[in-house]
Amino acid sequence: MAGGVALNCVANSRLAAGSGFAELWVQPAAGDAGTALGGALELSWRGGEPTAPFPGADLGRGWSDAEIEAVLRTAQVAYRRSDDVAEEVAQCLADDGVVAWYQGRSEFGPRALGHRSLLAHPGRAANLERLNDVKGREQFRPVAPMVRLDRAREVFPQGPVPSPYMLFVHDVAADWRDRIPAVVHVDGTARIQSVDPATEPLVARMLTGFERRTGLPVVVNTSLNTAGRPMVDSPRDALECFGSGPVDLLAIGPFVVHRRWAHEGLARS
Repeated sequence: MAGGVALNCVANSRLAAGSGFAELWVQPAAGDAGTALGGALELSWRGGEPTAPFPGADLGRGWSDAEIEAVLRTAQVAYRRSDDVAEEVAQCLADDGVVAWYQGRSEFGPRALGHRSLLAHPGRAANLERLNDVKGREQFRPVAPMVRLDRAREVFPQGPVPSPYMLFVHDVAADWRDRIPAVVHVDGTARIQSVDPATEPLVARMLTGFERRTGLPVVVNTSLNTAGRPMVDSPRDALECFGSGPVDLLAIGPFVVHRRWAHEGLARS
């Protein structure tokens, strides 16, 4: 499915449950912009070009470690190369920090799926309001959980799994609702992203590190942008977004920038 109607997660879930089809696939850019994919597939077919299974949503631009570091140096911000960025982010999240996560190529579509994301602890109900304040958007806006694929059914027993593109709603198991309140809708559901370690190994390692520290296999995920602005694309975009709101840590490629370093620099000056 595609087209604007396929961004309706509730409708997609109803179709998955009651349509009679064994599987329902919704592409990640399932709005009007995604019709470009259909056009490209048709032209490919007409031209006799072979097509292949969809590899994932990370079809946009990417930057090398050297290019990212050059942007950090130009911006004259304090940064360092992390020994293990997944574990460092997991610790920050366990300490209730908000993390700007910028990894790999930009994603095709309106969802942040672990490449251009704002991350937070799901066990703090106040983090919903906190993230909406960071983004400068209305407080009724929900945020979503990302969960390792092998743990998805335990926490979200009803709804299509795998769900890598955050385009279905899932019931949250009753004994989990009080444990991850930041991501639970008022009707007891959530719009999940399942993370397969085979395709997203870095995100999966971060989730594993967070669960080791907190007992929770879920992390809050929302798009890395502010209200009215497109999702972050370039490293410069990431720095501008990080500087515009109370985000504790920027994880950009293998590098990290801590908010406290900026405060310490101001104190020294």
